Amino acid sequence: MDIILTLSTIIVVLTISSGLYLLYKNTDSSKTKLKKALRLNLTCFVPCLLMAIVMFMPSTSFASGASGSAGNGLAYLGAALSTGMATIGTGIAVGACGSAALGAVSEDQSILGKTLIFVGLAEGIAIYGLIISIMILGQIG
Repeated sequence: MDIILTLSTIIVVLTISSGLYLLYKNTDSSKTKLKKALRLNLTCFVPCLLMAIVMFMPSTSFASGASGSAGNGLAYLGAALSTGMATIGTGIAVGACGSAALGAVSEDQSILGKTLIFVGLAEGIAIYGLIISIMILGQIG
């Protein structure tokens, strides 16, 4: 387990240092070397991160509290993931809808109400994730 954490730390430090070096010393304006280096570093780091998650998962997800139930850790993990993944999806959706809505409203201001509906629907994804996490947490206690 220590080997995986050490390897992940070394990869992160190499990623940051090589990225800064290529960002400031690279003469190529298209940044192809920077993109290749980032792709290589992510190819090395993601498997190490997945191995660390798999190795740490049993000790964190089955941590029993005062009630002694081993499933509470997984319930908290599920609640956190439902909220976190929903907000990430919301950010992506609002980013796409919001920029398109702004461009459309700058062309024709009469469609402002219609574009706000689409942005509001995209923001509703976060509310759904929050409702699911509240339902999960309601089942625990």
